[in-house]
Amino acid sequence: MIVQRSSRIRCSVVVVACLVFVRGAISEVYAVDASSRDYPSIQAAIDANPGREIDVPAGDHVIDATLRISGVRTSLVGRGRIVMSNPARHILEIEHASGIRIEGLTLTRTEGKMDTESPGILISDVRGVTLERVNVIDNRTRSSSIQLQDVHDARILNCEVRNYMTIAVDDRTQNAKLLGYAFRCIDGTGIALNRCRGALIQGNTIVENHLRPTPELKKEHQLGSFVKKNPTKGLLISQEVWDAEYVNNWHQGSALIVTGPTVSERTRIIGNLIENAAQGIDLHSDHVIVSGNIVHNCFIGMKAMHGSRNVLITGNQFSRSVLWAIGLMSGSGAEPATPATNERAAVPANVDGGSLIANNIISQFGYGDSYWMWTDASRAVFRFDRGQEPNDPPLRDVLVTGNVVSNPDPDELPESAGGSDESPRYHYAVRIEQGGDNAPRGLHFATNLFPAGSKGISNIELPQ
Repeated sequence: MIVQRSSRIRCSVVVVACLVFVRGAISEVYAVDASSRDYPSIQAAIDANPGREIDVPAGDHVIDATLRISGVRTSLVGRGRIVMSNPARHILEIEHASGIRIEGLTLTRTEGKMDTESPGILISDVRGVTLERVNVIDNRTRSSSIQLQDVHDARILNCEVRNYMTIAVDDRTQNAKLLGYAFRCIDGTGIALNRCRGALIQGNTIVENHLRPTPELKKEHQLGSFVKKNPTKGLLISQEVWDAEYVNNWHQGSALIVTGPTVSERTRIIGNLIENAAQGIDLHSDHVIVSGNIVHNCFIGMKAMHGSRNVLITGNQFSRSVLWAIGLMSGSGAEPATPATNERAAVPANVDGGSLIANNIISQFGYGDSYWMWTDASRAVFRFDRGQEPNDPPLRDVLVTGNVVSNPDPDELPESAGGSDESPRYHYAVRIEQGGDNAPRGLHFATNLFPAGSKGISNIELPQ
């Protein structure tokens, strides 16, 4: 009897150990405090368990109202698929909170209701938030699938954002001074950060497969055509475009944007995969690391402007860019310092530069989806522009070193990719805009491999 009892005890321990092992394998060792299956809804579980970890089990969980999290140290984890049936609502909103973690979940929308004006995840006024292995699929919006604003110390890790773009109207009539028109376009952003400090964006996949810039799609939706314009032309639009009432930059949006240039800083963008975006990475931020990313088939690989200072761009792969792969420039968001007056305090300058572009590989330039849209544009692999307005401080003090531009031989690509066309497909490897007080200055180039384009290596002699 004693032996039998001992055997039963040992068996019980093994069973418990196996259950812990199985549970750990499934849930990545979530030490959950509660399960949403024990409540009428996921929101009820959140409300009943502030500051605790809540498991959302596998399976579809259909909701018609936004899930809301606030407070301190609440976590939502699991393998569940949260499906929003109401296109007018966010799927998840986190606000006025700290120490929040979302892990393992998939967020999506019901078939036929995937186009929306709302983000998938909206995070605002939060200190310390982690999104890890979170998938946001088919949240097709002019906004963004994952949107952060006024967030400190965000971590977006190993997430997937897929099919985030929609057909929209880009209304620029409110910016009457510079623009003053509205047009039909593809638009949308995968991950957007605004006025954020200390963000880590690492190991994510951001891919658009639903809307690609084809001639057929342009014709179907009249993309690029004006829908309205102001009585007076803006400064940044040519008379020719104004009269034609058509723009060719109707492929809008970015896979990843960090903006709020006078606030955003200490941004780390590391090891992400970005495919089929309009702009791959769009930066308006200071003290940034962009490293180890693969940016594929975006008409602009990346740009930093509007007051992006001390940007380190190193060890990235940019393939099948079309207009440029890496661009640094000033812009209307850049401003000179403003001295103090009796009415207001002094405002520090918001300038671009003090940056390093090193050890990047740019390959198959010009072979992206949107090449047909930009046949008359001044294509350059690296682009350094002057300011958009006369008072924009110039881009200055940039070192460009150890970069490789790799062009395919004509027989390396299939006919469908234009394999029989001439190569390379850029005018210059480097274009530096000249003229005016806000032209780039203090640029230095060393030990790069830059094959000449159709017009040469660069539009001016490259400064050493």
